[in-house]
Amino acid sequence: MSLSRRIFTLAVPAAALLALSGCATPFKADVARFQAMPAPQGQSFTIRPADPRNEGGLEFGQYADLVAQQLVSQGYVPAREGANATLTVTLDYGVDNGQQKVVTRPGFGAGYGGWGRPYGRWGYRSSFYYGWNDPFWYDPWAYPDVSSYTFYTSYLDMTISGQNGQRLFEGKAKARSTTDSLPTLVPNLVQAMFTNFPGRSGEEVRITIPPPKKD
Repeated sequence: MSLSRRIFTLAVPAAALLALSGCATPFKADVARFQAMPAPQGQSFTIRPADPRNEGGLEFGQYADLVAQQLVSQGYVPAREGANATLTVTLDYGVDNGQQKVVTRPGFGAGYGGWGRPYGRWGYRSSFYYGWNDPFWYDPWAYPDVSSYTFYTSYLDMTISGQNGQRLFEGKAKARSTTDSLPTLVPNLVQAMFTNFPGRSGEEVRITIPPPKKD
């Protein structure tokens, strides 16, 4: 393989991954919510994990703090330790093992009239056209490029129940990304979940969160 071919083959996948990376593009999540939430009047809340193994975990605690901040901003208050909370919030989150996506881009030399066969007013194989479809001149732009990347699907499930156990809120946020880092994904999913909270019951919306501003 020629040096020019190697450079072209390696550069395009790298550029594709850069364009798809979460650090340079907005975070987009699909959020579905069903709710019968009472108007916030200082009701107390407690947050627990859907998976009992996460109870008391540092990672879960970090995500629970983010949810608590959002609820406080809505007008709810954390329950005092040992007190019965008005609302119980249950959280579940995760990311899959990823799927590979293959992208094929056509060569720029395919199907463009004068590019296909070098005829023109200067004549066939003129020096002005030297190299186009010439067997002795390799043109990497005339061949398709195939690249691949891995994308991951993450989710955040949140339910809110009242004191008698009735469901008041059920929400699910999910997103695709090229990272499987939960510390990166979950804060964005929480923000998406609470955008226009509690939302219109039964509606699924696409939430776009802009990337962090550069200092």
